[in-house]
Amino acid sequence: MNKRFISFFVLAAFLVAGGFTLSKAEVKPLTVPEKTEFKETSRYEDVMGFIGELQEKSSLVRVEILGTSTEGRDIPLLIIGDPVPASPLDLNYDDRLVVYFQANIHAGEVEGKEAALMLARDILLNDDLPYLDKIVLLLAPIFNPDGNEKIDVNNRRNQVGPEKGVGVRYNGQNLDLNRDGLKLESPEVRGLVQNVMMRWDPAVLLDSHTHNGSYHEEVVTYIWSVNPNGDHSLIDFMSGTFMPEVNKILKEKYDTLCIPHGDFMSIEEPEKGWRSLGPEPRYISNYIGLRNRLGILNENYPYADFKTRVFSCHKLFHSILEFCCDHKEEMAHLIREVDQKTVKRGLNPGEEDVFITKYESKPTGQEVTIHGYEMEVLKSDRGWPRVRKTDVTKTYTMPLYANYGAQSSVRLPYGYLIPLPVPEVEKNLLLHGITVEKLTKPVQLEVETFVIEELKSMERAYQGHHLNSVKGKYVTETVVFPVDSLFIPLAQPLANVASYLLEPESDDGLLVWNFFDRYIVPQWGRGALVYPVYKLTEPVNLAKETAKLSK
Repeated sequence: MNKRFISFFVLAAFLVAGGFTLSKAEVKPLTVPEKTEFKETSRYEDVMGFIGELQEKSSLVRVEILGTSTEGRDIPLLIIGDPVPASPLDLNYDDRLVVYFQANIHAGEVEGKEAALMLARDILLNDDLPYLDKIVLLLAPIFNPDGNEKIDVNNRRNQVGPEKGVGVRYNGQNLDLNRDGLKLESPEVRGLVQNVMMRWDPAVLLDSHTHNGSYHEEVVTYIWSVNPNGDHSLIDFMSGTFMPEVNKILKEKYDTLCIPHGDFMSIEEPEKGWRSLGPEPRYISNYIGLRNRLGILNENYPYADFKTRVFSCHKLFHSILEFCCDHKEEMAHLIREVDQKTVKRGLNPGEEDVFITKYESKPTGQEVTIHGYEMEVLKSDRGWPRVRKTDVTKTYTMPLYANYGAQSSVRLPYGYLIPLPVPEVEKNLLLHGITVEKLTKPVQLEVETFVIEELKSMERAYQGHHLNSVKGKYVTETVVFPVDSLFIPLAQPLANVASYLLEPESDDGLLVWNFFDRYIVPQWGRGALVYPVYKLTEPVNLAKETAKLSK
């Protein structure tokens, strides 16, 4: 029996066991893990070669360039459909739902990359072409190609395989791409926003990772967009309908357990609660929620073996696509409704329309069951305890903390005005796709001004920045705004992104990321200057024109 036949037999057995039907016409391409008994992961050339083989075997996949990495590697974006659209214009009179999966944003976390390639093969080389009657699927299996090429056996040694090593977390700029959702300093995330979100406008984004955290038996974990400044009807749909239904599919069809991504709130008292991580929109899945779309963070369990992680992630991908097909109309209607509601709110915001400046984690009202282990808590000289799992299994049931309630908030304005030339701020807003306008005539307006009373910067650099935090107060005053002052209206679908970037007390805005430093820190003397973003609270007719992103 030759090696080619053996490889085909192994692949066929795996797909049949997983519930996927093979076409009998020809031998299917194998991923690097499948070829190496899951000892290795794919390099960039392997991914591109696999994609090329799929293109040779199917006319239903087209490849676009999501972006070009710092080190010059084109990031492939697979467009899969029946028919495959030549551009988003083809979908203007098409009711298929656009769904986007990306993997390998941290290139040491590789099972999503392999599962995405397997998913593309499952769909394109299946005689039944599953899902393609209802969705157009976009796949970016190797989002961080520069990090992927730095494979070494010493990377992520805490996780179980692949034994020949994985890549690194950061990109070619030494930046963590999953911290770039708002500042947009990397070509990879700028490409995501420009060439996926703004070009194809997917209803769903899934970002696939591998976690470092609590010990449990579930291999698949997930969490939805949880930032409280996103629309709560999207959050409620994800927590109450989308993910519970996906859990059911995973368990009943694929015999795979899945839990919300998070950690024990207390390792000494595990039953105290299970808390999701990271509500800030610097994280891509939370950023997508601010854009009024459905975001999912998938975190795979590092202490399961590599093969199990890939297969489990692969089943999650299929389960999500099955849900999207079954709920296509409901999801499309919800997103349209949320966009319309956001625009309507911005036309005449009321006192109840607020931006949350501080929030706290709260229970969802749901309980989560974790199939874990009895754990030994080890005291540390550094002041925090560590955990060692035992071989004794234990089931924990506890409240799920994945809601973020407001501790403080400020009223949303009709729009923001910036009278100074701030090209880096203007460029950032436009890169997000936010509508920015420029005054064509000067105008005197009554506005709210944020007076900075305290400005602090982190001593230690984070992602190349010394993050700022401010305290201050609002005063009402009359200000003259000259020609070319920027006006950012909130009567637009991306109003939540605009507010997050421009509110001075935002925990992840442009002030935090040092975009305004030269305008608020005086060259001589102490204290701080007035924050140069003013809030126009009431609707006013202004002479203005739309600003455009210069090339």
